[in-house]
Amino acid sequence: MPELSIGTHVERAVDWLQSHLGPVFDGVNTVLTGMYDGVNGVLGAPGPLLMAGILAVIACWLRGLLAGVLAFAGFAVIDSVGLWSEAMSTLSLVLVASVITLAVAIPLGIWAARSKAVSAVLRPVLDFMQTMPAFVYLIPGVVFFSIGVTPGLVATIIFSMPPGVRMTEHGIRQVDGELVEAAQAFGTSERATLLRVQLPLALPTVMAGVNQVIMLGLSMVVIAGMAGAGGLGAAVYDAVTRVNIGPGFESGLAVVILAMYLDRMTGALNQRVSPLGRRAMARARSAAGGVKALNYRPGTAVAVVGVVVLALISTGMNLTAGGGSRGLDGPDVGKGKRLDIGYIPWDEGIASTYLWKEMLERRGYKPDLKQLDPGPLYTALAEDKLDFQLDSWLPTTHKEYWDRYGDRLNDLGSWYGPTSLELTVPSYVEGVDSLEDLKGKGGTFKGKIIGIESSAGMMGTLNSSVLEQYGLKGEYEVVSSSTSTMLAELKRSMDRKEPVVVTLWSPHWAYSKYDLKKLADPKGAWGKGDEVHTVAAKSFAADEPTVAGWLKNFRMSEKELTGLEKEIQDAGKGKEQQAVRAWLDDHPDALDRWAPVPS
Repeated sequence: MPELSIGTHVERAVDWLQSHLGPVFDGVNTVLTGMYDGVNGVLGAPGPLLMAGILAVIACWLRGLLAGVLAFAGFAVIDSVGLWSEAMSTLSLVLVASVITLAVAIPLGIWAARSKAVSAVLRPVLDFMQTMPAFVYLIPGVVFFSIGVTPGLVATIIFSMPPGVRMTEHGIRQVDGELVEAAQAFGTSERATLLRVQLPLALPTVMAGVNQVIMLGLSMVVIAGMAGAGGLGAAVYDAVTRVNIGPGFESGLAVVILAMYLDRMTGALNQRVSPLGRRAMARARSAAGGVKALNYRPGTAVAVVGVVVLALISTGMNLTAGGGSRGLDGPDVGKGKRLDIGYIPWDEGIASTYLWKEMLERRGYKPDLKQLDPGPLYTALAEDKLDFQLDSWLPTTHKEYWDRYGDRLNDLGSWYGPTSLELTVPSYVEGVDSLEDLKGKGGTFKGKIIGIESSAGMMGTLNSSVLEQYGLKGEYEVVSSSTSTMLAELKRSMDRKEPVVVTLWSPHWAYSKYDLKKLADPKGAWGKGDEVHTVAAKSFAADEPTVAGWLKNFRMSEKELTGLEKEIQDAGKGKEQQAVRAWLDDHPDALDRWAPVPS
């Protein structure tokens, strides 16, 4: 069979679109981001409990008093675990994506219901849209729109559209043909027949499609978080990449609460807007018996008054609220300027990034952190969507990304080095001290080398160089996971005294916590040790010369870096900022040494 280079043609098409339709994508990005910011501003303006009250009033109007009380309790739980702003960001993303999706899906469904040819054309397209792994949509999304909300919105819209189209088409097609013929016999126009006969009767099915669109949109929050959209998706992604059970459960619980609320509210909305639904609701009320109080539903006017009163209270509280302290340490150098910082969830990257976040805040800046994989991170820097990141391992580990994007990036220099990449085994594994000793012992390690993120440069070096030079290909499978998953597997194996070989690097706190052996590399397959560089967007040094100067002069010793990493590990997951503050308190000269106030 001839080889088909479909992927190559797709890449060329994407490159052509990017180079010729750049202003169009910028416009779409501006519109979608603006819609999201507007909705998020509205949902985030009231205090958490006031907004929970507004959502509870809506639940009470749609489903009854008990639903309102449960809704308020659910949103109070989200606030109590500290995920309110993330939940509102996610709700904003779902609402914007769902509105856009339905605005396209319902007309397409109507068109497909009225034309067999359109239906035949749409069917395979919808199959493709829904069965293609949603992660794939992020690749062109990040290329066209860079990181942020827009790639997540685009992926969500594409993935959630098929049920909206199909359920609308199905609902209209299942309307009794005799009713349509009767309407036409009385001289009703096609438009009036659609609006007065077909759509009202098809409304329950259409609303089921609306429900599916919203649920599928919510299921995409984690994928959106991987593209830098923030919200609960970012919280879930962060917990997954670090194997952080507690925060992972909390963020997952918040997603479940949102999903239940949206599912119940869209289901109840059908009863409010559909004649058949209203009759069913009336029958349910009459049959409620002794629990009528719990099923009390205020009228529309009462519900609107309740929402307006809570919104006015929130507005008044916002107007009377005073500005809080910015936590400055010395003069206000940044004057509130926002800086977008990306980071890879590697330990030295987490430590250095949160260190600079704290120092920049003390100098009056407003840094915003985005956790990303290396590919999207370098893409965003090249697209000038991020300002800088502090964890570029050059010239070896991140060579692939530097070769691709280096001409659009600014290397601000090394702040730590040299480093080393290695395969590591527990010290109790006998007879394995070098990479050469791994050959013929695949059975001991179950034929697996536990790796980290597949996009990491060291994974490419391991697969293309190390395994080949030492004749380990075919005997060992490199298992891609994440840094935290690799460390969790290392701990599990050591607790059971089982043999395991993992990818690791120096410096790393694991060497001080566990008794490990670095496997010698007599052939030099890993290459020379890297330096850890700060890499910025091309224009960053010109736009922010003060911060760029600080970063160029930034250096950390191994004692300082490992000490900070240990402080973060001891503090526990989710408390990186507190750990950095404690470390800075123990190193009072660090702020003035690394971020001196300009004279």
